Amino acid sequence: MKYRKKGIKKEHHIIEDGEELLEDLVKKGLVEAIIPGRIKTTPKGQPGNPRLTFQYETQSGAKLLLKKGSTVQEVFVITQKKEELQKYIKEKYKKN
Repeated sequence: MKYRKKGIKKEHHIIEDGEELLEDLVKKGLVEAIIPGRIKTTPKGQPGNPRLTFQYETQSGAKLLLKKGSTVQEVFVITQKKEELQKYIKEKYKKN
């Protein structure tokens, strides 16, 4: 069943603890809608904290990757603020 909750389309599941990161983008006004894709994981799953990376711009927004350990999920967002979104993600999730 497909439906939206807080700007996130619920067609696919979302990586554990990742929904909060996506909801934060909506709350900050950086994205209008979020469409999660399929989740890909390796058999040797490793723990880790969820994080977002900006992949590239699309016609209507951007493609992000939601990662947690060795699990990766494609996330498509609709936004008019592509540059602001990219800058926010880069700053918030920069590697130490």
